[in-house]
Amino acid sequence: MTNLMTTSGPLTLAELPGMILPHEHIFVDLRTPDQLESEEVVTPSAEEVVDLMAPELVRARDAGIVALVECTPVGVGRRPDAVLAVAEAAGLPVVMPTGVYREPWVPAWVQTASQTALRDWMLDELLEGIGDTGVKAGWIKLSAGDDGITPLERKILRAAAVAGAETGAVIGSHTIKGRVVLDQLATLEKAGHTVDRFIWVHAHSEPDLAYHEEVANRGGWIEYDAIGSQIDDEVFVNLILRMLERGFEDQLLLSHDRGWYDPAKPGGGEPLPFTYLSEVFLPKLRSAGVDEGTVDKLTRLNPYHAFAR
Repeated sequence: MTNLMTTSGPLTLAELPGMILPHEHIFVDLRTPDQLESEEVVTPSAEEVVDLMAPELVRARDAGIVALVECTPVGVGRRPDAVLAVAEAAGLPVVMPTGVYREPWVPAWVQTASQTALRDWMLDELLEGIGDTGVKAGWIKLSAGDDGITPLERKILRAAAVAGAETGAVIGSHTIKGRVVLDQLATLEKAGHTVDRFIWVHAHSEPDLAYHEEVANRGGWIEYDAIGSQIDDEVFVNLILRMLERGFEDQLLLSHDRGWYDPAKPGGGEPLPFTYLSEVFLPKLRSAGVDEGTVDKLTRLNPYHAFAR
């Protein structure tokens, strides 16, 4: 039996009778290491993050969201203590990641660590828990440079491939270019990971839809996760309809890439709600002819099967 590893413990599909958001953020700090060195950095308490973000998770829960995947890895401000506190305060299970973002956000300890040490660190977070939270990481979040994978990013990718293969954890990567995704897949397969346990995060950013179809044909997950952003909803409706017409309804993931508490802004900034998909976008998708069974698959079954292990 598979389980979704969450802040509320392992959960089965039967325990999750509603929508699962596969790509959101509760806390993110996108300042690069050189910026952090030149600025006066104030670390917010978990309670401050709760005050801003727990109401947004409550709003999502009340809109029928039953779980949310937190997508902030090491390098861009991962705060498992704050994420756990927000999840518990809101009563909404959250899936937390292990993994590392891309250059120039890779911290110094990752730069000097061996591939084996990085693999062991990811395995420990997946199997034992993240820090002292007692929460097991549910998946592995990575990224790759827009112009290609750097040697450092490839080291992280290889370590993740082994950790993912040993645990069944899915690897999701913030990757903008389709050709870079194919390079990642070649590295993952060589290291023993399988394409069906890979999520192309931000796939909508690649305008050449042949890449979407190639990755899906190979078994990978295609994630359109900027719904409710500056991109017109019709763009996403058309993307989804195209992929459904080609038989990829079992491999699509939909989300907002929203949130979040930003420590670079006063009071954490102004978060965006996690309810646009359910309240605004899905009615448009239904009006375009997508039936309820397919909507359930796109918003509940697919994210569960993508992240459960």
